[in-house]
Amino acid sequence: MARPRRTLIGVVLLLVVVATAGFAGWWFLIRDDAPPRADIDTASETLAEAGGGEDVAVGDLVGDWAVDDSVGSFDDFSGTWAGYRFDEELASVGANTAVGRTPGVTGGMTVSEDQVTAVDVEVDMTALQSDQDRRDQTIKSRGLETEHFPTGSFTLTEPVDLPDGVETGERVQAIATGDLTLHGVTREVTVDLEAELTGDRAVVVGSSPVALADFDIEPPTNAAVLSVSGEGEFEFQIFFAKS
Repeated sequence: MARPRRTLIGVVLLLVVVATAGFAGWWFLIRDDAPPRADIDTASETLAEAGGGEDVAVGDLVGDWAVDDSVGSFDDFSGTWAGYRFDEELASVGANTAVGRTPGVTGGMTVSEDQVTAVDVEVDMTALQSDQDRRDQTIKSRGLETEHFPTGSFTLTEPVDLPDGVETGERVQAIATGDLTLHGVTREVTVDLEAELTGDRAVVVGSSPVALADFDIEPPTNAAVLSVSGEGEFEFQIFFAKS
């Protein structure tokens, strides 16, 4: 009976090794660990931790608000950032979601009594970072070609209505229309966004679908990257402070 028992134990150990190797392969090669999209709940927590100073009365919302990079951190994406999210197919790996983000966001917005009347934001595309250094190096000369087109921007072209009596802690959902400039090409886009006010600070998160062809961008591929979807999205999380 000793030999069959040893054989059974050997088979069990082999299955454990195979299962462990399969899990390791999934974990290191196939698992899609792209960072999650910006979330107003998480952003709100960051804003609360940073503190909003004195509460801003409804009438005091009027005026200019500047991008605030002192809230949160780019290391864990809790601060201000903008970036891209595209699906890709990698050799020997399969489907993957490529996410690149930059903390280089500057600009501001203007608020009237019941509308956001202006938003002008510029993004440093040369500071885009993803989980793959090779990808970050590639987009300098291919795809986004950040060596030749170092900045992107968004300019609001239609006012965004605000609810009556916006107060601290209240969230606003809206659709903003504006001009997005990427790769030296400007196109009108609509952006789904959510915002929250805390004291004299605010946070806005959102995204918009992007078709690379609309911006004359050729999806970069090589031996490791078999394909990149022609359609993805740009996304952002931006904190503002009243000027």
